[in-house]
Amino acid sequence: MSAVKHLGLGTWISIGDPVVTEIVSQLGFEWLLMDMEHGSLEPASLPDNLRACVEGKIFKIVRVGEPSAHLIGHVLDYGADGIMVPHICDAAAAENVVKAMRYPPLGDRGFSTSVRAFKYGMNIPKDMTTYSSPLFMAQIENYEGVTNVDSIAAVDGVDVLFVGPRDLGLDLSVRPKDRTYEFDDAIAKVAAAALKHGKQAGILVRNPDDIQKFREMGFTALAAGSDMGMLKSGYSSLLKKISSL
Repeated sequence: MSAVKHLGLGTWISIGDPVVTEIVSQLGFEWLLMDMEHGSLEPASLPDNLRACVEGKIFKIVRVGEPSAHLIGHVLDYGADGIMVPHICDAAAAENVVKAMRYPPLGDRGFSTSVRAFKYGMNIPKDMTTYSSPLFMAQIENYEGVTNVDSIAAVDGVDVLFVGPRDLGLDLSVRPKDRTYEFDDAIAKVAAAALKHGKQAGILVRNPDDIQKFREMGFTALAAGSDMGMLKSGYSSLLKKISSL
């Protein structure tokens, strides 16, 4: 399993077909997010998608749909380099995820030497006390998460504060006026907390023209688009060109 690294430009994998994942993994992104929350990936299809990635050249992160210790451990056993967990609202929630990701004495993840992460028993670390922890991307997606973002960022084991822009925008828009933030103020607060605690700030970017703005705000782990989005936009563009002939 890879040591925690500094993430740059990544993209979203939602379709869940290993052929698509293999193609995207060869295009030059630094990391892929395989989406088991809203995407089509299921636990049974995850190993084939992980195998499809160019070995050693791209960081593989999986978003689980809930902070289930069993699911987190299972995904890491399959060989994911990191985990993204949605709707982290406070430090206690972040700490529980970290415990599920780490082996004793730092956590309570179950240990098996026969899993894919250890090459099915052929690459077992000699000293588990120095074994690298997987990367943890904590998603900040609501008012509570923004309000508590400083304490979340302070948790040892949280590596990236990742804004879910659509969930966050929706949550803030339906809050009472005294329990909300302007969207730009909220994401600026996330970026500031990440900087203060030496963590990364990340966000999903749907319009490439926004990348520079987010970089100037302090966001460095940027996910540009998705396989599904590119498929739709690519075919739409093709059809428009054909229809204009």
